[in-house]
Amino acid sequence: MKNLLTGVFLLLFISSLNAQLAQWRGPDRDGHFPETGLLKEWPEGGPETILEAEGIGKGWSSPIFAADMIYTTGMIDTLDYLTAMDLQGNIKWQVPYGRSWNQSFPDTRCSPVIEDDRIYVQSGTGRLVCIERETGEEIWAVNVDEDFEGEYHSWGNSETPLIVDDLVVCSPGGQTTSVVAFNKMTGEPAWQTESLGGPRTYASATIYEYKDFRYILAAIGTHLLAIHPESGEIAWSYRYHNSEWTDRDAIIWPNTPVFKEDEIFITSGYDYPAVMLKMDSTGTSVSEKYTSRTLDNHHHGVILHDGHVYGSNWYNNKQGRWVCMVWDTGEIKYVDDWDTKGALVMADGLLYAYNERGNVGLVNPDPDGFEIVSEFRITKGAGPHWAHPFIKDGKLFMRHGDVLLVYDIKA
Repeated sequence: MKNLLTGVFLLLFISSLNAQLAQWRGPDRDGHFPETGLLKEWPEGGPETILEAEGIGKGWSSPIFAADMIYTTGMIDTLDYLTAMDLQGNIKWQVPYGRSWNQSFPDTRCSPVIEDDRIYVQSGTGRLVCIERETGEEIWAVNVDEDFEGEYHSWGNSETPLIVDDLVVCSPGGQTTSVVAFNKMTGEPAWQTESLGGPRTYASATIYEYKDFRYILAAIGTHLLAIHPESGEIAWSYRYHNSEWTDRDAIIWPNTPVFKEDEIFITSGYDYPAVMLKMDSTGTSVSEKYTSRTLDNHHHGVILHDGHVYGSNWYNNKQGRWVCMVWDTGEIKYVDDWDTKGALVMADGLLYAYNERGNVGLVNPDPDGFEIVSEFRITKGAGPHWAHPFIKDGKLFMRHGDVLLVYDIKA
């Protein structure tokens, strides 16, 4: 009986580790979607449109698809709303979950995180909410940035919360703490890290695993932190803010770190150097392996594939080019034009690029050049084209402002 109970416990524990399947930039937040059987090229004019719907509110967050429902966040009037919609465009429910950011660029940025029958979102002013997936009813809520005296940079709270084990994790920054965790079922505080002093930044946390090391990688405006998820203890921190590189008090850092084995790549745009970090064998410190001023990704994410990093860089807020860099050395393989910078994800061996002028491209991941296989243009909606694509069940989910678009990309 003891062995049976142990086996059941382990099964439940493993299931809890693998339950988080529907979230921003894919299951591991690295831009990779585990889809197969997708089109290798698109018809002229783009893939077939399955759905075009309005009424989700203004925003740049990603639509998330789970259990045949689309979940999106958006700003309506002054509040952030979460909408549940089916593939026919019928709204099942639409509920407010907090005050939107009320200063520069207030549109919603947090994407829903869906685990089992629960959805986790965070408003532009830091209200963290757990919502029942079937009904839209609020299960619990915590005002993270108010309760933990978070410190804002220019654009408020852009973070998508992280689920790890039985916790939901947020990064308020400020003088009280840097990162906090709550019981994901009840909202009760679990732990808070010491404060490293920097303000909130715009990068969402992720889980880092290598050999026996398992850390939460979270960012504030000055530091990258590696945190033990069990206790909130900081295993190591790296001060990314360097006064020799910038005269700002904090850096504008929107990208979740990407890693391979003992190396971690961070990048933040604005001509600020991207950095490759290497962790020591004890898992207690990191050092700079190299820096790159070429692949300074703005807020669109990068993709690691076959020993190369693909992404776009920043020339100014409206211009950028597409870059391929060798992971091991930082060697730049190409810097190519395709209108301007944009978001990048990957599925079934091809890159999906969505640039800031509304063009969507299917791209061959070839280090010899930025090769567009097929492309089409999004003309519906308004505002900046900043949302990251989402791919699930042979479908490409896009959003432009208040408009939700779904395309059939299954072969």
